[in-house]
Amino acid sequence: MKLVSWNVNGIRACLQKGFLDSFHQLDADIFCVQETKMQSGQADLEIEGYHYYLNSAVKKGYSGTLIYSKEKPLNVFYGMNKEEHDQEGRLITLEFENYYVITCYTPNSQNELKRLSYRMKWEDDFLTYLESLDKPIILCGDLNVAHQEIDLKNPKSNRKNAGFSDEEREKMTQLLNHGFIDTYRYLYPLQEGVYSWWSYRFKAREKNAGWRIDYFIVSDSLKDKIIDATIETEIMGSDHCPVTLTIDL
Repeated sequence: MKLVSWNVNGIRACLQKGFLDSFHQLDADIFCVQETKMQSGQADLEIEGYHYYLNSAVKKGYSGTLIYSKEKPLNVFYGMNKEEHDQEGRLITLEFENYYVITCYTPNSQNELKRLSYRMKWEDDFLTYLESLDKPIILCGDLNVAHQEIDLKNPKSNRKNAGFSDEEREKMTQLLNHGFIDTYRYLYPLQEGVYSWWSYRFKAREKNAGWRIDYFIVSDSLKDKIIDATIETEIMGSDHCPVTLTIDL
């Protein structure tokens, strides 16, 4: 079974930049999208052979998530059932017979960490939500944190910036300590220089001055079923590239 996750930085823009070609090239059973920046009806999202589920932010042109799945899930849940977190379309959960698939677009702490306190509350409530689920979990998405120094090009100069603050990194550590595996780092613990996001400024992608902030994280009980995890750095169309997980379910 193959899963893909991609922050497209606006699905309507990405559709003009080869999204469908990349979608078919990657040939996923489940394809998760973050930062759709659209409301229902603003683009034709139908793709033959897939069911799809969209969670839009209340605010137009902002945030949002989307999942395509070949198999129809038993249930679909939008958000984490907390009013304060469920206005920005950041979470979709698909329930299947033996597992859950969750796509997440974690809130950015923003310049000067002005949204850090909200981010910390999100992290705590999200972990509580994950722990409430009664089957193994496959979590993917733009989690807006580079966990370790190996996960970004310039760790020293970014130490107190959004996505690499001590507080955000500690929340990722807490998540992993609650019975979850970062699949890419599990398979490639020492792999350097492979990133999933690059700023549009300063020719960052050309210089590979990037961050690994897009993840597939799975319940510890699934770790022996992991076959591969990849970061598709050659695929363009967004400031992020897709990440994949192949798992034997």
